[in-house]
Amino acid sequence: MNIYVSNLSFNVQDEDLREFFTPYGEVTSAKIIMDRETNRSRGFGFVEMSDDSAAKKAIAELDQASVEGRTVKVMEAKPKENKTSSSFSPFRSNNSGYTKKY
Repeated sequence: MNIYVSNLSFNVQDEDLREFFTPYGEVTSAKIIMDRETNRSRGFGFVEMSDDSAAKKAIAELDQASVEGRTVKVMEAKPKENKTSSSFSPFRSNNSGYTKKY
């Protein structure tokens, strides 16, 4: 099961995130999401656990827990939504025929 963890301290590293969840079961991966431009933590990450029941127990017990002075939010991760390119935007070049009138 993939788990989303938010409101993390910017000091938390991948290994720290893994350690928070290992008491509940096997952690197959733990990843803090980093900002591409600054290479700093964005304050959230994902944990993958192989056992769904252990993952659910970890979510129940770690949600709203205090980690490095911050109350973290822990929940099952939702699949990433695909954004369609068919939505209208006056800023895209594929909107031929659109002219803004002043």
